[in-house]
Amino acid sequence: MSERAPYASDPAQSRGRLHAASHSPTRSEFQRDRDRIIHSTAFRRLQYKTQVFLHHEGQHFRTRLTHTLEVSQMARSIARSLRLDEDLAEAVALAHDLGHTPFGHAGERVLNERMAAFGGFDHNMQAIRVVTRLENRYAEHDGLNLSWETLEGILKHNGPLVDRAGRARGRYATEGLPEGLDEIPASADLQPWTHASLEAQAAAIADDIAYDAHDIDDALRAGLLDLPDLVDVPLAGPIVREVLSRWPGLESSRQAHEVQRRLITRGIEDVVATSAAAIAAAAPRSADDVRLAGATLIRFSAPMAEAEQALKRFLFDNVYRSDTVMAPVRDSERMVADLFDHYVAAQDLPGRWGEAARAAASPAARARIVCDFIAGMTDPYASEQHARLFDAARRLG
Repeated sequence: MSERAPYASDPAQSRGRLHAASHSPTRSEFQRDRDRIIHSTAFRRLQYKTQVFLHHEGQHFRTRLTHTLEVSQMARSIARSLRLDEDLAEAVALAHDLGHTPFGHAGERVLNERMAAFGGFDHNMQAIRVVTRLENRYAEHDGLNLSWETLEGILKHNGPLVDRAGRARGRYATEGLPEGLDEIPASADLQPWTHASLEAQAAAIADDIAYDAHDIDDALRAGLLDLPDLVDVPLAGPIVREVLSRWPGLESSRQAHEVQRRLITRGIEDVVATSAAAIAAAAPRSADDVRLAGATLIRFSAPMAEAEQALKRFLFDNVYRSDTVMAPVRDSERMVADLFDHYVAAQDLPGRWGEAARAAASPAARARIVCDFIAGMTDPYASEQHARLFDAARRLG
């Protein structure tokens, strides 16, 4: 690896962990974070959580786990090109989806609705809850005891949550700030009004590139799209025309792969060139200068950003809202709603979850425990619990 840039995050200068940890002679602080995330239970569960297509619909569709691994690879590529800390970029990328529910955004929508009276549900904040509270494998503390920089990246990789006066920014200006923002256990204030490190910004934009390329690939596999459907779509269209012109008789799966890899390559190359220029213009001399830069520095060029948003709109209309996707989504929403309502009313959560719910000081605290329990479920486990609870009830009825 080339020498780290002065504005990159330096693991030797980390703001530390909430709980003191022994020195590692073989790993940096950010490498330790990466390893703790990979070995966590929440990370393994991503294998059985929906990305777009439900896990049982085909063995070759992305899951949250395969998507996460692809994002981490792209984040490292961007970080390497810009002389950032690859390990921090990877750690943030590996953790960025730990707060996602079973059944993808369907489960998230339901939990947000059911928790509306108790602060709602936000998957980024849920990821923070996972890595600071809900993982319970260590003898001396709850959570993974990650470094301040990794926690900051998980929380703010999509940008500041508030302005310096504490007013909500972006989508939070209309949706409200996530519950628990002022209660995050960390070694220092995560400063929700500042931007995150360049490494976290690299993970965020890698997520966008992965979504675009891989959701097209999965939609082609599912038969929701054919390559000719994309010839006039921004960003993808010129690449599709190039591939179809160069290899007109090639089997469709190979054509699709050529389109996918070109989308990824062009996205990353655009980001690296644009970001290098933005960093040079801002001239940060440290990672803290990046946080106070007042703008996201890892970004697409303006033409690429416009085309990328248009591609997302196309995918929303033609893939995410298609009957093939939405029919199981509606079933999934019903299952999550049924499970939430049952556990809140019956108060029969298993094991430590039941103990915590019985000891909860308020209905809001009990509802949050139910929310945590359901959010951590895999798709198969949620389906099994729904069948156990409701199929038996229907039989008895």
